[in-house]
Amino acid sequence: MKSYAIMHLERHVATIRSDGSCSVYYPQFMPYNLYLENDTGNDLDIRINNLNNFHYWCATRLLTLDRRYAKEILNSLGMKQAVTDQERAGIAVSYHALCLTDVFWIRELREKVRFAQINLYDHSLSDAFVDVSLRGRALTAENAKLITYGDSAGDLSTAGVAPKAWIRREGRFLLLKDGDACEVEAELIASRIARCFDVGQVLYESYHYDDQRVSRSELVTSKERSIVPAQYVDIYAANRGTALQGIVQDKDEYSFHMMNIIDYLVGNTDRHLENWGFWVNNHNNKLESLHPLMDFNRAFRSYDTLDGARCLTTEQSMSQKDAAIIGVRKVGLNLVRDLPEDIPAIFRNLNDLVKKQLDTLFMQRLELLMKTSIGH
Repeated sequence: MKSYAIMHLERHVATIRSDGSCSVYYPQFMPYNLYLENDTGNDLDIRINNLNNFHYWCATRLLTLDRRYAKEILNSLGMKQAVTDQERAGIAVSYHALCLTDVFWIRELREKVRFAQINLYDHSLSDAFVDVSLRGRALTAENAKLITYGDSAGDLSTAGVAPKAWIRREGRFLLLKDGDACEVEAELIASRIARCFDVGQVLYESYHYDDQRVSRSELVTSKERSIVPAQYVDIYAANRGTALQGIVQDKDEYSFHMMNIIDYLVGNTDRHLENWGFWVNNHNNKLESLHPLMDFNRAFRSYDTLDGARCLTTEQSMSQKDAAIIGVRKVGLNLVRDLPEDIPAIFRNLNDLVKKQLDTLFMQRLELLMKTSIGH
């Protein structure tokens, strides 16, 4: 019978066996989206649930097949194009389920390995894999022999659909994100606008890889601080009879409203529960505030009317405009520096790509919120 240790840094948090029996030693240090019950092997339902939950958790630590170039990435490593949670879990276990968003990992129970020896913050990233992740180019047979799972684990575990790759420059981790020209341009413009407001955010800068423009951002997590998506906190809350929105109000209502304000202004249509979430203190595994705003490559997609798209972050169904107005009334607009004077020039390339005058529509949305702010 195989047994796996679920680890948080160097702490052995729980053990799960291949029959589903489980021992949880430190419930407070469990992953937020993994619910296991102590059982020594007597309750079949508990054991089945434990195994299903464990496989699901492992599967969330592997890119999905809708990620652009996912098949090329898996093929380059000789991995199966897994579909079921159990198949995906098997792949994740092969690289200890490591990722660059948190400090959880897995080892076989008797395996003599420590987090300090394999963690991605200290022991990862080879530029030899960037071409695969960002461009979908197959590795040569010779290069494929040299690539280890540690070299590719950061890319294997990074969520999202757009092609992306991690590189390391002067001790810093940089995420390069590609897509079509519209996606890259939209992310860069949205980032320039967002930094004029008082809200935590990942900064996206223009970068060139292989003579093509991509966006570049820095890694925000570390061995001291992790991020956890709202979707995982929602699972955590449901298993404990509470609600995600209550946790948001308790931890960081300000950033929540600012997120809705910015998303309305830039027409971001992709703020689902995996695209926002919380900081986690790795010392105690407790939630802190919301983590910085990130991921704007789907901005300016719903930009035909002032209402915008349906807001994805609120408990009640409403438009992005209504969510932003509520936000301004609650916390203010918080415009802390002048917007770039060359707004039309900034939007010019994107206007040409989508055949719309997006800078005009942006100013209309901004004026609406400014009037709301003055009235309150």
